[in-house]
Amino acid sequence: MRDIRTARFWLVLFIAGLVVSGLTAFPLETELRLASRLLDGWLGTVTPDGVVLWVDRVHAGLRETNDRYPFIAYGTDWLAFAHLVIAVAFWGPLRDPVRNIWVIHFGVIACLAIVPLALIAGPLRGIPWEWRLIDISFGVVGVIPLLLALRAIHRVEASPRAVPAER
Repeated sequence: MRDIRTARFWLVLFIAGLVVSGLTAFPLETELRLASRLLDGWLGTVTPDGVVLWVDRVHAGLRETNDRYPFIAYGTDWLAFAHLVIAVAFWGPLRDPVRNIWVIHFGVIACLAIVPLALIAGPLRGIPWEWRLIDISFGVVGVIPLLLALRAIHRVEASPRAVPAER
């Protein structure tokens, strides 16, 4: 029972990360405006110039795009929605981690796939190396609770009282 609670704890943490990522993808222009002000203002003295310039550039690009072509933001709306839908998919493993372990495997694969995506698409889109590392960190950090949940589920499966999952 303890291992099931452990797996659920890590799954709740992962689901929360997906929900936060999804919800914060909607107000991008507002968030970038605030980040730009924060970096230009009181953090500007301790933040590397490259970070300030990059955030300002991204904010300007997003603002100009939203002013001239607001329908482009619909793509990030779908990105946000996808995060929320994927979070819903993890309710299955939350309810029955052993039976729905395949969803966790899917999540691990998705987290690992972030690395080649950032390394291939990043340079094609002109994304600075440092920013690609931040993107990669989402996959690396995201996979940790999933691997810890899997470890707990495998302990449950290995226990003599475990009920075999339907395949």
